Amino acid sequence: MKCLFILLVCVGLSDGLIRVPLQRLKSIRQQLGEKGVRLPLSDPALKYEPYKFLASAVVDPMANYADTTYYGSIAIGTPPQTFQVLFDTGSANLWVDSDYCNTQACNAHTKFNHTSSSTYSSTSQTFYLPYGSGSLYGIFGYDTVNVGGTVIKKQMLGLSTNEPGQNFLVAQFDGILGLSYPSLSVGQATPVMDNMMKQGLLEYNAFAFYLSRNGQQGSEVAFGGVDNTKYQGQIYWTPVTSQTYWQIEIKGFSINNQETDWCSQGCQAIVDTGTSFLTCPQQYMGYLMQAIGAQADQFGGYSVDCNANNLPTFAFNINGMNLSLPSSSYIMVQNQGGYQFCMVAISSTYLPSQNGQPLWILGDVFLREYYSVYDRTNNQVGFAKAI
Repeated sequence: MKCLFILLVCVGLSDGLIRVPLQRLKSIRQQLGEKGVRLPLSDPALKYEPYKFLASAVVDPMANYADTTYYGSIAIGTPPQTFQVLFDTGSANLWVDSDYCNTQACNAHTKFNHTSSSTYSSTSQTFYLPYGSGSLYGIFGYDTVNVGGTVIKKQMLGLSTNEPGQNFLVAQFDGILGLSYPSLSVGQATPVMDNMMKQGLLEYNAFAFYLSRNGQQGSEVAFGGVDNTKYQGQIYWTPVTSQTYWQIEIKGFSINNQETDWCSQGCQAIVDTGTSFLTCPQQYMGYLMQAIGAQADQFGGYSVDCNANNLPTFAFNINGMNLSLPSSSYIMVQNQGGYQFCMVAISSTYLPSQNGQPLWILGDVFLREYYSVYDRTNNQVGFAKAI
């Protein structure tokens, strides 16, 4: 399932960056689990030289909930109304809860009052947005949107009219800000990033994510470049293979430095900030869990003995560079009813292969280890070791 982010805005920083902080909250899976609702561990997905541009807008810090959900704040309208949104590289539309909606999920969140904004203009165009868990109906409108101090004029946004079910009821955010390519946009709405580019608001047409670990704060999304205080060493680049999601090629996969033949003919991967787990092609999942020594649980997930030693390190070969994942990145310690267990934060994806190649989703499990940069000018994704 997809997971989400929080951003808080700081402007006027002396280094010229605009930071959007992200907060971390409980995932929808965890919150529904506390209510006795169990979701399957599938994911819908539905992203060498030093970088030359520092970010000009940064949402910092974003909220981080239990290393599963990250979100932050934006402002919409005149005067501005503030909303917590998930910054999602796995979708393209911007939407928020609105006063058009009176379902339980909408009423549990901050709702946009379109009649209170002097810059709002309406349309009669409706939409339906399905996610891996949860869906909504809405109507499009236009208004001013402020992201980390950068003001986007006449941004097309979705205003929810109906949010059925429990999924968005338990979410800590009021909407989603999609950052994928515009080809994924429902209703041909121009994404926020594309309007930033068209309106000349960024020094460089890129954005970047830093996701904190172990429940710590300090996560952020930066627009217009990078925040070089959030990574160390070089940024390594790989081209986008499909301008839909932020999709890249994986040229090899190894376990404890032993190369497998899984991606010897190539695999594809979606780099997705809106997915909590690492997701593995279904045909490899059993082998991967066997290598970890994981056991299936009654809820469709996998767990390991919390005292287990020598759990394997995985490595993805991305454009000739091996980017490794230690066991500390994919094992999550959970406490429930006074009992501690260690969950494997890897699920299988049921998405079809891409161009005949198995498909991975590099979600937050991967992105906590690597600062990720999404370059629209050159259509490439960069990775550097996160601090």
